[in-house]
Amino acid sequence: MIQQHVCSTPCGDIQGVAAAAPGVTAFKGIRYAEAGRWEYPKQVTHWEGVYDASRFGPNAMQDAAFTPEDQNGRSPFYYHEFREGLDYSYSENCQYLNIWAPDNAEKAPVIVYIHGGAFLSGSGWDKAFDEPAWPRKGVIGVTLNYRLGLFGYACLPELAAEAGHTGNYGLYDQLCALQWVHDNIAAFGGDPDNITVMGQSAGAHSVQMLCSTRAAQGLIAKAVMSSGAGDDSVLFAGDWVMEHKYPFWTAWKEATEASTLAQLRALPPQALLGAMGKQFATQGFGTVMANMGPVWDTALFPGEGFTLPIPYLAGGNTQDMKPEMTADALRWCQKQPADSYAWCFARQLPGDDKGAWHSADLWYWFGTLTNSWRPFNDGDRALSSAMVSYLTHFAASGNPNGAGLPVWETARHSGQVLRLDVPAPAMAGLGKEAKANVFGW
Repeated sequence: MIQQHVCSTPCGDIQGVAAAAPGVTAFKGIRYAEAGRWEYPKQVTHWEGVYDASRFGPNAMQDAAFTPEDQNGRSPFYYHEFREGLDYSYSENCQYLNIWAPDNAEKAPVIVYIHGGAFLSGSGWDKAFDEPAWPRKGVIGVTLNYRLGLFGYACLPELAAEAGHTGNYGLYDQLCALQWVHDNIAAFGGDPDNITVMGQSAGAHSVQMLCSTRAAQGLIAKAVMSSGAGDDSVLFAGDWVMEHKYPFWTAWKEATEASTLAQLRALPPQALLGAMGKQFATQGFGTVMANMGPVWDTALFPGEGFTLPIPYLAGGNTQDMKPEMTADALRWCQKQPADSYAWCFARQLPGDDKGAWHSADLWYWFGTLTNSWRPFNDGDRALSSAMVSYLTHFAASGNPNGAGLPVWETARHSGQVLRLDVPAPAMAGLGKEAKANVFGW
């Protein structure tokens, strides 16, 4: 129970702040885990005194810590769209999460959102994520930071010898965050048995990976994947790791001029990122990206083709990073044993760079149009209201349908997607207008 923005959790008391919406409290920058460089996380279970949750924690260490995002050549578009003007800090100790909860919540559904950014960049605090509309629908919202890039997904034989396996440090952070939420969310009025995990782009790939490990059983009741469902290319088998990832990461280690793990761990983060910059220059963006992100880990993925048998909501945009993203999402939903639902976001956002580009749907799912500089109109606000309702209904029951909403049919029975556009969502076949339109990270 939240009283005067204070909550008593199993970890200790925590002081939040009033959110913009009446009757909602925001708890920002909650430390959920601790880990050294290339160590697997340990869950935070206790703190002394009253935890101050009045400000967001630092983002994961990434290039933007040293190179302004509007000048680094890869992310000016998304910086302007989602992050311009936000006062970020960066740290390798980035395992923080944020909670927005109705003050009167009691066994409320929970949505835990995992941000995208190609496993290289991003934050749990973007303008699109800040103050989600979900609590006004009775659903608790959670966003989180996790380790990225070389800090989250380095894959070295020396690390495997040390810990028994290597890689996936960022994925283990996500799993640890889900465990923390499961263990503590009841204190905020949430239902630990009704947690929906949601992600976009690299976050959607992460959700798929989390739903492919038995370690997440009991932690995830439903899943939502935007622009990333059904793509298995982000997870490589063990022999691929030996043949490709180890040589790539060994070459990166040599570029740092460190000869031992102790020396590598002692280097400042800017030196490590600089060595990765050399990899981008010599091996190319595609090669670097093929070696970044989750990897086959027998501790998580025993190789049995396991998938959590839960309801899924998945889709893509008409001008997404890859044209097949919506089709992949539809196929993923069709093969699930539980009723699952696919979408295609088609709304051409107003303002500069019009289109339904990669990430364009985020403003609508979170109901945060007022945080944007774009000239959204009544049609956009109606579409966002419908999308928030679909999402929160799904989080509550596994069925997105509700009074006053156009019917969303299951993917398996209809073979169609819900086309999200103005003037109103409607079931439709896969369109032929899809084309890649990504502006970079």
